[in-house]
Amino acid sequence: MAVNLATIESVSKVYGTRALLDGVSLGVSEGDRIGVVGRNGDGKTTLIRMLAKLEEPDSGRITWSGGLQLAVLTQHDSLDPKATIRHEVIADRADHEWLGDARIRDIIQGLFGGLDLPGFADGLDTVIGPLSGGERRRIALAKLLLGEWDLIVLDEPTNHLDVEGIAWLAKHLQGRRSGLVCVTHDRWFLDQVCTRMWDVQRGEVREYEGGYSDYVFARAERSRIEATEEQKRQNLARKELAWLRRGAPARTSKPRYRIEAANALIADVPEPRDKSELMKFANARLGRTVFDLEDVTVKAGEKLLLERLTWQLGPGDRIGLLGVNGAGKTSLLRAMQAAYATDGDVQPAGGVIKVGKTVRLAYLSQEVAELDPTTRVLQAVEQVRGRVDLGKGREMSAGQLCEQFGFGKDKQWTPVGDLSGGERRRLQLLRLLMDEPNVLFLDEPTNDLDIETLNQLEDVLDGWPGSMVVISHDRFFIERTTDTAYALLGDRRMRMLPNGVDEYLERRTAMAEAAAAAAAAQVPAAVETAGLSAGDLRAAKKEMQKLERQIAKLDQQESKLHAQLAEHAADFSKVAELDAQLRKVREEKEELEMAWLELAEQV
Repeated sequence: MAVNLATIESVSKVYGTRALLDGVSLGVSEGDRIGVVGRNGDGKTTLIRMLAKLEEPDSGRITWSGGLQLAVLTQHDSLDPKATIRHEVIADRADHEWLGDARIRDIIQGLFGGLDLPGFADGLDTVIGPLSGGERRRIALAKLLLGEWDLIVLDEPTNHLDVEGIAWLAKHLQGRRSGLVCVTHDRWFLDQVCTRMWDVQRGEVREYEGGYSDYVFARAERSRIEATEEQKRQNLARKELAWLRRGAPARTSKPRYRIEAANALIADVPEPRDKSELMKFANARLGRTVFDLEDVTVKAGEKLLLERLTWQLGPGDRIGLLGVNGAGKTSLLRAMQAAYATDGDVQPAGGVIKVGKTVRLAYLSQEVAELDPTTRVLQAVEQVRGRVDLGKGREMSAGQLCEQFGFGKDKQWTPVGDLSGGERRRLQLLRLLMDEPNVLFLDEPTNDLDIETLNQLEDVLDGWPGSMVVISHDRFFIERTTDTAYALLGDRRMRMLPNGVDEYLERRTAMAEAAAAAAAAQVPAAVETAGLSAGDLRAAKKEMQKLERQIAKLDQQESKLHAQLAEHAADFSKVAELDAQLRKVREEKEELEMAWLELAEQV
């Protein structure tokens, strides 16, 4: 029987006049992997903060099993800005110590893309203070994962990770024995990692077995049977279930719910998009030319990102753009936007970008545009337009579209300055769509959006007729909203990916293996230059491993002697004896470390 790790008993929490949680009782057992979902502001973060005892409930209690080792990743780290990455993550251990630990190597490689920490000026010795929020978050996550814990609580762990980093993190968490409670809006990640779901809404928390796919089915089934959910929410759940069953082959084989019941539930649900109808409408709105790139070279400062790129974005194309950070995804969209905004007068470093005469471009950047904080939500939308045509005969007023994006009638009169980060992101999207563009550039559109809002955005985009380019680390969103994937792999070229995200990850793995093989192939040549044969090299490496084991044993002896010194602090003769032993161990350890360094220089 699984051991209970933590219990939430009749917990309530009120902010102002709103009850975020009302008499909630839950439990976390050994081996549980729980995903927490719900709308922004409904209490997900509050729930896990109380579970981690970072926040006190107004009533009820949180109990932990005796001796529980719990670690929590919050949205604000507690790293020392004056410290180095080495100090915070690996506790100032020497390179030969942590490099000999496969688990540490895997975590550093997975979160930072290499053992030398590419992107950090001084590698492990980089000072934390000047780093960005995303870089600090990866450091905090690495520090947490290197520890041994009974229960791990993570608040948005996939933020600031690319597709590869998210895939690595999912695999890593699958292999850990720790219990897990995780708040994230990344639905692919939830499906890969979680075995239970907590759905936080209107003061209650409902529990579901299985991952995100199972949760979608159970939620839709409960809605159908009990008939308590409004029709709009039921339709969205059923539509997303249809996508899960029909649209993603890698996912349709995974769900554990009954296939017959799922098929019956979605029997009358149409495909998410009528591609031929949308293409016909897009051609009518856009003409033949949208964006044509001929021999285009894109730079960021002096750094060459893309070279001699010839590519065409046609009417009705829905493109997902994948790539490593710094490969040029955002720079490419900015170059295309600059050509559009200046009628072709501003061109990239090389080549030509041609823009169709009928193009109306809307660009959602990663930065949230600032609005007058006193402006009301509805006013901010109506400043753009009063009504909007969303295609396929769907016309909505500003107020109706606000409601579809989670701004109810009361919320529509809230000042912009009182909105959360996620709500401002929603408002930014609303204003873009109200301007009736026929080309959309979406750069990380899922940032700060909860799952329900993502469902609503996907529903709007399903019927939206036009061309679209999406940059996102949210694998589910890319697969759900786009039809074709392209990749920038850091080699200044763009490649089409017939098999989508899976092919991207395969290519990146192959590139990493090829780079490792090339590095290994250079070792014999370097060794011969240094006067070592291949046999001598093997012998040297074997001797280094032997030295590492001896150094590790001396580390253990040193720790024991320190503990004995503390225990016999009042016994002068015993302290003198232990101190002599400690000096001897340290001298022996220094000799072995010098021998290891001499061998390391040779190989």
